[in-house]
Amino acid sequence: MNIREALLQEHSKAQMLKIVAYIGNDKKLFAELMKLMLTGDYRVAQRAAWPVSHCLSLHPSLLNLWFGKLIENLEAQNIHDAIKRNTLRVLQDMEIPEKYCGQLYNTCYTFLHSIKEAIAVRAVSMSVLTNLSKKYPDLQTEILYSAQSLLQSGIPALVNRSKQTIKQLNKLS
Repeated sequence: MNIREALLQEHSKAQMLKIVAYIGNDKKLFAELMKLMLTGDYRVAQRAAWPVSHCLSLHPSLLNLWFGKLIENLEAQNIHDAIKRNTLRVLQDMEIPEKYCGQLYNTCYTFLHSIKEAIAVRAVSMSVLTNLSKKYPDLQTEILYSAQSLLQSGIPALVNRSKQTIKQLNKLS
């Protein structure tokens, strides 16, 4: 299978699952998919983000070589919201290596408070921040304050995620 052609052929869940099944736990094939997401043209990169997130959900060890590149890519200009959302979705449940925690925290905090960001990106950013606060409890107060302030936003996804975050942080303290 030519992964690039498969991504361009069709944008559907069925096609994404075919690509994920083809890649499996193969580091070389996964590297090819990652390169398409990180350096491909806009459409290819956007479409690669979905199978990347599913591959990593099934095989988290594939992420080991890609942490830095994924986090760095979040800060790139003009990347598609799908790339941000799928990257953050993977990172929200991962143990983040210490050397990337500060950079990831700053990026997610910026996303969370930017009205220019897509709502889904902002919501998943809050989950990443909550995950990071388990490792760094001193951050919990700041994240709790952010969640409480977003309760007033009137945006259902942010209100719901804020409630979940407040509940999680209250259990941790």
